[in-house]
Amino acid sequence: MKKSSGFNNTKKLFIVITDVVLFHLSFVLSFLVRYDWNIPQFNYIAYESARPFIFLAFIFLNIMFGNYVMYNKQRTDFVYLTIIVQFFMSILIMAMTFFGRLFTFPRTIILISFIISSVLLTIWRLIVFQLYLKVDGTKNVLVIGDEISCKRAIFNINQAKNNRHKVTAVALDNYFENVQSSINHVDIIYIAKHIDEKVRTEIYELVIRNNKQLFLSTSFENLVLINPNIMNIEDESIIEINEFKISPEEDLIKRIIDFLISLAMIIVTSPIMIITSIIIKLTSKGPILYKQVRITKNQREFNILKFRTMSTTAERDSGPVLASANDTRVTMVGKYLRSLRIDELPQLFNVLKGDMSLVGPRPERPFFVEQFVNENKYYDLRHNIRAGITGFAQVYGKYASDFNSKLNFDLLYIQKYSLLFDVKIMLQTIKILFDKVSSQGVDEEELVNLKTEPLPDDIKILK
Repeated sequence: MKKSSGFNNTKKLFIVITDVVLFHLSFVLSFLVRYDWNIPQFNYIAYESARPFIFLAFIFLNIMFGNYVMYNKQRTDFVYLTIIVQFFMSILIMAMTFFGRLFTFPRTIILISFIISSVLLTIWRLIVFQLYLKVDGTKNVLVIGDEISCKRAIFNINQAKNNRHKVTAVALDNYFENVQSSINHVDIIYIAKHIDEKVRTEIYELVIRNNKQLFLSTSFENLVLINPNIMNIEDESIIEINEFKISPEEDLIKRIIDFLISLAMIIVTSPIMIITSIIIKLTSKGPILYKQVRITKNQREFNILKFRTMSTTAERDSGPVLASANDTRVTMVGKYLRSLRIDELPQLFNVLKGDMSLVGPRPERPFFVEQFVNENKYYDLRHNIRAGITGFAQVYGKYASDFNSKLNFDLLYIQKYSLLFDVKIMLQTIKILFDKVSSQGVDEEELVNLKTEPLPDDIKILK
């Protein structure tokens, strides 16, 4: 079985170029609509002067918001992502017209182009996505590991937004022999658990020779190999493994950017924070702000600030409890504050002070940190950098995922760290406000069932 390799870089480049053409066309149509099909040359020249900057910003924002990554999307994603990007473009162009004379053209053009471009680009992207699904199809996956790791892999794949991947078989033992016998019936081999090095190498070779895809779990042994430094000593090339840290220079730049952006955001969001404070005070008893001890860089404790979303007696009888789906302790107003992430806004003051960063691992309470360290010896590595308001786990995981899953995201973030990566995460944080799944917590019953329920009947079990 051999399927198409999907949308390669050449096809993606064609999609980007078509995006730009449609965006340009939306501006031309906006001028035609605004001026009754008779465009004044002076106004259009202003647009032409700004066009290179507008197009570059357009491409950058679409890449940062992930509009050209399709494997983890569904149709509604392209609708709201397109509208979000076009809204940001409108704000950016208005800023250009305000600060630069060369960019001056009627702002009604910006409004009209926002509407036209949103419609044109949404239709185009839905067509492209439909072609993608048709060309690339569903990939059959063989999962390798013990029963628990295979169940977890199946659970995660089944929770995906689309049917891009389908687990058709699992190998619980005799891994190489089972891969060898199934290689022509699957597209992807997913190694979900650590296996013997000799067997793993044999599977690697078999997968590569048969032109199949290979998925690896984000175990510690795999995470350490991300972004290695390649050194040449005489006639030998050496792979140098990076520590789970960011350099002092990057940390300094990150801190300066955190300070400036948090200060600006406090000023911009101050009306929202004032209104929220009044609503909390009027709807429930207790303080407006909620302070709680958390752990940040170098195991240092600090008081995190949040708008209170729970009753004041939330943990009086139960003691410390992790957030979960449909948490009954949350107030009516608190549900909306959480879903819109408004409850996190006071943490901008934590960033300003230096306790937190805009992007980083979410800070956890000392009670749970001690518990998690006992369960996973690598958990302390996430404290090599400042805790963050948002992070990789918050963008790609769920609101209250299993701590091991969040740890993998956090360690992956540290290994892949760059300022551009921070920008991408901050922009994609806006996206998850429209994604209800990202606002949910862990359903503990589902996790228990994962361990006790048998493997699905429609999956072939290889032993």
